[in-house]
Amino acid sequence: MSSGTESEYAKYWIDWFIEIKGNEYFCEVDEEYILDRFNLTGLNQEVQHFYTEALDMITDNLEEDALSNKVRDQIEKAARHLYGLIHARFVITTRGLAKMLDKYKKGDFGRCPRVLCNQQALLPVGLSDIPMTKTVKLYCPRCEDIYNPRSSRHASIDGAYFGTSFPHMLFQVHPSYMPAKSYDRYEPRIFGFKIHEIAEQHRWQDRAREEFLKKVKDEDEKAGNSRMLGAPPTLNISQKGSQA
Repeated sequence: MSSGTESEYAKYWIDWFIEIKGNEYFCEVDEEYILDRFNLTGLNQEVQHFYTEALDMITDNLEEDALSNKVRDQIEKAARHLYGLIHARFVITTRGLAKMLDKYKKGDFGRCPRVLCNQQALLPVGLSDIPMTKTVKLYCPRCEDIYNPRSSRHASIDGAYFGTSFPHMLFQVHPSYMPAKSYDRYEPRIFGFKIHEIAEQHRWQDRAREEFLKKVKDEDEKAGNSRMLGAPPTLNISQKGSQA
């Protein structure tokens, strides 16, 4: 790569990164966005070691000949993390949303595993904007629930590389792609009867049985009291002797 423009250098590293198996959720961040230092404000606090070298690696401006393999691996790790943080900012820009929308339309992020969502396309979402706290999840705009990625490679991606706002921002900017909400719900049945109807019938039977048993008990108590009130007084042996 001794020849070529700066754009080709940047494209080379980013293309290499995106083509790594497990990085399919990422889109290509525009070189112009990366080179605008205003867009990277504060990221040097998130990547405190090898920040400058990592940025040079992303833009393919790093002189690697003098680096040991150990140092290069550390810089590459920092570069991957830095790219993820830049990616989270880029995907909520107009250009970034357009790129992610293309991937969404192609189903690159997978389909909702919920049967009643009818293979609805998913979008990646973070549960936290703080790096290294939560892994990425997949959001279904039809049932409005989140799911774990099927691939272990995808499931280990930091959710902060996409952020908590991305999928909702996409539908705010492109509302025509918001699918109709799913109000269909699976209804469990036993012999054709809904479970809640059977449960209600059982509760009614239990109440009726309790009321019947209580009624029988009350009637027995009343009958017992009546017999006690109507019976003649009994005399003990001493009383009989004195009367004689």
